[in-house]
Amino acid sequence: MTNRLADTLSPYLRAHADNPVDWYPWGEEAFAEAQRRDVPLLISIGYSTCHWCHVMARESFADPATAALINDGFVAVKVDREEHPQVDGAYMAAASAFTQSLGWPLTVFATPRGRTFYAGTYWPPQARPSMPAFRDVLAAVREAWTLRRAQAEESADAVTDALARAAESTPSTLPDVVAIGTAAQAIAQREDPQFGGFGGAPKFPVATTLRFLQHPLVREGAPEASAATARALAAMADSDLRDADGGFFRYATQRDWTVPHYERMLTDNAQLLDVARDAGDERTVRGIASFLIDVLRRDGGGFGAAQDSESTIDGVRNEGGYYLRPLAERAGLEPPAVDGKLITGWNGLAIGALARAGAALGEQSWIDAAASAADEVLRTNRDADGALVRASLDGRASAASATAADLGLLADGLFALALASGETTWAIAARSILDGTVGDDPLLSAQGIAASPDQTDGDLPSDAAAVAGAALTAWWLGAGERYREAVVTTVSALAARSLEQPFAHGTLLRVAAGLAVPPRQLVVVTGARDSALAVVARGADAEVVTVVTTEQARAFADAGFELFEGKDASAERAYDCRAFVCRLPVSDPAEVSLTR
Repeated sequence: MTNRLADTLSPYLRAHADNPVDWYPWGEEAFAEAQRRDVPLLISIGYSTCHWCHVMARESFADPATAALINDGFVAVKVDREEHPQVDGAYMAAASAFTQSLGWPLTVFATPRGRTFYAGTYWPPQARPSMPAFRDVLAAVREAWTLRRAQAEESADAVTDALARAAESTPSTLPDVVAIGTAAQAIAQREDPQFGGFGGAPKFPVATTLRFLQHPLVREGAPEASAATARALAAMADSDLRDADGGFFRYATQRDWTVPHYERMLTDNAQLLDVARDAGDERTVRGIASFLIDVLRRDGGGFGAAQDSESTIDGVRNEGGYYLRPLAERAGLEPPAVDGKLITGWNGLAIGALARAGAALGEQSWIDAAASAADEVLRTNRDADGALVRASLDGRASAASATAADLGLLADGLFALALASGETTWAIAARSILDGTVGDDPLLSAQGIAASPDQTDGDLPSDAAAVAGAALTAWWLGAGERYREAVVTTVSALAARSLEQPFAHGTLLRVAAGLAVPPRQLVVVTGARDSALAVVARGADAEVVTVVTTEQARAFADAGFELFEGKDASAERAYDCRAFVCRLPVSDPAEVSLTR
């Protein structure tokens, strides 16, 4: 049979189009059908490069007998977590009430209104120690719904109400320098002293945490904690987690960074590019940049979401086999597929990282690649009304709205591109996007299901932290005090949780650090972007470093970015400012301090 997934945007959903399961995509139609039939929803959430998602698909969703049980007792909904992250977040939060083993594939059983009454992750086709067979789970859930429905609905309502209460927050004071340093030291106590990084097996790069530890405030106030980032990066870069072509795998299954889980994500690599650039690790920077541009970049210039862990070798699906071959032997093999979805926020991460790295190392081609990606996302990832959406594939825009994190990460990436290129249009676009941040998934809201109360970082910054980070950058550029006020509000609301759980709030703590110390803003006005003054300035330690022409400086000022006002000298000058208070401009490269 062919179900309703064949014409969807998601490669993950399309891979299930020929399943005997009568899948629905996420949307009102599935909810209406569940209410009409008065049966539970089976919501299966995964993504295209998820190994265990593929396994469960082969074992259970492709099996006619299992599919018959699903079709008879449930309305089945297949969700791509990369296309609908808010749906994934809401149901992952609900699933935590039923299991501690969270991950993907995520299997949720919900009332016809979408409220969770049972959930789990992967279930095998036959029972194993501590794991029931998936068919037995289906039978037990159907029996519970038929014989103990009132209890199931009461449980679902209780979980929904508890999550709504958990989303409430009480504002507190802004973290000061001491509190932020203490948070960094608490993170450092979790460092693996033998192999670097944090925790045991499995071991993840946790780039958001590493970026917080790299902040100048931490570097100066808690230097040993900050040094944990350099140790982690060195360990990862010299381990099996880093492929021979320079790209990093998602995580290692062993504490010593061996036996990687072989999928390669745009999110991880874009963020690790920033980590490596800040650490001065040029070899790793160049490797990641090459991977992004040579492997993940799609026709049109945008960056695909991920590269699969599996490929076909000698006619057989093989996990990791391609990556285990030396580079010279890979030429004759079909490489693992790239999920070509252009996810708005993920491309924002790549745009910003490539722009910053290109400016720092003088690689104009990287800045050009960032600009091409920005052009593609801004053109393609829009609905009929011109609003940004979550993703696109092959030029076709998703129906899923962009999340707050999407808009924050894209805006911040465009600000970085504006600074790297000197082109005002990117900053204007970034400000416009930042001013249009959005809320929850509309279908969840219609059913009274709150978005996940969790504002911790996962494999990328949380919604709140992503928007706050972009707003902080807007303030640094002189877009107005209202942006700083917005950051203060966000950080104050989440400060207590962030300081209690610093490891899970790296991005928000980095934003808080940006409020706690005056920003350094370095603007070079020159007619020669590769002049000695410009080259020296690009290596300086500052929140804002940009090289612009006189005309570009005026354009920024005219567009309302007050940092650039009065910086349109006809002669080459460097303006070194602290929170918009500038020293006398200089023209001698020797007078530009590389340190703060």
